Amino acid sequence: MRMCRHAVTTAWKLLLETVVFIGVLIVTCEGAIQRPEYDDTSSPEFLNPSWMASIPDSRPLSEVTLPGTHNTMAFYGGALTECQSWPLSLQLQAGVRFLDMRVRHVKGNLTIHHGVVYQRAHFGDALEAVVRFLQEQPTETVLMRLKEEFSETRDIYGAVVNYIHRYAHWDLLWHSRLTPTMGQARGKLIILQDFAGPDLGMRYSSLDIADDWKVPTLLHVSEKWQSVYEHLNAAAVGSKSHLFLTYASGAGIFAYPNAVAQRINTRLHQYLSNKAGLTERFGIITMDFPAAPLLKLIIDFN
Repeated sequence: MRMCRHAVTTAWKLLLETVVFIGVLIVTCEGAIQRPEYDDTSSPEFLNPSWMASIPDSRPLSEVTLPGTHNTMAFYGGALTECQSWPLSLQLQAGVRFLDMRVRHVKGNLTIHHGVVYQRAHFGDALEAVVRFLQEQPTETVLMRLKEEFSETRDIYGAVVNYIHRYAHWDLLWHSRLTPTMGQARGKLIILQDFAGPDLGMRYSSLDIADDWKVPTLLHVSEKWQSVYEHLNAAAVGSKSHLFLTYASGAGIFAYPNAVAQRINTRLHQYLSNKAGLTERFGIITMDFPAAPLLKLIIDFN
């Protein structure tokens, strides 16, 4: 009897996962979508390139609420690895100020990867895009989480420094572990250093981070949202001297990034809409396939 019950339970579980997987495939095969909370088209609905200009110089960056993208340059590899659809230059123009960069290190070269998938770009491409943007918009700042991906040298510091000298310039960086004020940060790239070596900027591990990225199936989206919800609430009441970072992104074998983003971004949009007009600080909110209205909603908390 016990074995029969186990067999039935297993069968139902497999059936549910099959249904969910078919749902994921249907979502994946849909055409491009541009909604207020989710956008997988090639360009944003509108741009917001200089929104930091109105923030007082005296305000610490830890008191600013800003939008970011997870796996910022993950454009290739199919639905399981694609996380964004706008090129980096348009993400910055649309208002994104936190970038999540993953680099594979091979003999001093730093190529952009999402897992095993090469994203047809290298770290220099990202640096050049940031330099161009900050030259055009000197009131802004860009935060960049940088980590090694799909290689295990654990020694990318020298290569990163070499790329900065080749594709940017040393003075572009914020050279301190301390959190800058908005005035100090303007025109700067702040590297959130997720690798070993001397300080190039702030340490990624110093942030208060919620990154519960594993979403096994779409049946687990509610659990993912609960993690996001709780961390946003914690950021709103947490120490203003501390940087909070909440990843709204997630994925799994039966829950592709686009399918998760369509569901989580909708809840995020509703959560923030309910708080519109309040003076709350949420820190960095990082997303897959965000839409311009959702970015604007985040920005408006400043």
